[in-house]
Amino acid sequence: MKTQLDPGHIMQTATAFWASKVLLTAVELDLFSTLGDREMTAPQLGEQLGLHPRGTYDFFDALVALKFLERDGDGPQGKYMNTPETAAFLDKKSPKYIGGMPKMLNARLFGFWNNLGTALKTGEPQNEVKLHGKSIFEELYSNDEKLDEFLQAMTGIQAANFMQLADKFDFSPYTSVSDVGGALALLSRIIGERHAHLRFTSFDLPPVAPHAQRQIDAAGMSDRIKVVSGDFFKDDLPKADVVTMGNILHDWSLEKKKVLIKKAYDALPDGGAFIAIENLIDDARRENVFGLLMSLNMLIELGDAFDYTGQDFREWCIEAGFKRFDIISLAGPSSAAVAYK
Repeated sequence: MKTQLDPGHIMQTATAFWASKVLLTAVELDLFSTLGDREMTAPQLGEQLGLHPRGTYDFFDALVALKFLERDGDGPQGKYMNTPETAAFLDKKSPKYIGGMPKMLNARLFGFWNNLGTALKTGEPQNEVKLHGKSIFEELYSNDEKLDEFLQAMTGIQAANFMQLADKFDFSPYTSVSDVGGALALLSRIIGERHAHLRFTSFDLPPVAPHAQRQIDAAGMSDRIKVVSGDFFKDDLPKADVVTMGNILHDWSLEKKKVLIKKAYDALPDGGAFIAIENLIDDARRENVFGLLMSLNMLIELGDAFDYTGQDFREWCIEAGFKRFDIISLAGPSSAAVAYK
């Protein structure tokens, strides 16, 4: 008997941007923070958000169907409320807020991805560089407001990974950690909370320093986390027993990846560990959809940058002199690739 072919998967994926845009627009409108712990009817919520009546029911009910809102009752008297997940992660009042990343996806990347075909044909980035001739990093670091938005976005998506790394990696033999590209020192703050014996250096470009220091001071950890400014391509990395890079290597070409890996090797003592936290693609390149899509995103953002497999990481690290390797599964599609000197 012949298998009945079904176009459902094709159409679901082809229209997936509809669902994405509904969620991203809800974050842009600050819908989840507006709801907070309250319940509102569609007219009430629509008025709070300044929406035209035509779209309110479709918009809110689409969010219900997508499991981003809950609704008590039907029709005009139905009341909408946050789900436990949106209350935790998309309400600005929550300490677990990750809305910075969806906001950046909506404001920047949603439009740039319309040029994926051009990127595939040319190998060139399709972001602000086409307009201003500046790379994403030059553009972001030249504007303090944009830089803060970017740092907040990166912080939001990494928190769960850093928490799992703190629990799954054995930090007990080590006393110091150097987080390269440390941004707001989130890795240092999270791991430091769980491992009181460790001291940290958060290393990033000079414009990041005041943003990081504010977060460290607010956490009451200024005695254990030191902010060091520099350029990881021009300067030596701060020496430590453990060197970490969270979503750093995938930003660069193969040549520059190898430079950073060698710099990490040189910053470590014998027995030290280099940890790269990334959306590692599975070695067969068949399963980690997010990792593969992230690699395409790196093409759009930076051209020659790309994500990689655990096997790629091992080969590059062997070339640098590392002797032993491990892969630790983290949150969702993310992993920690570990190389020991």
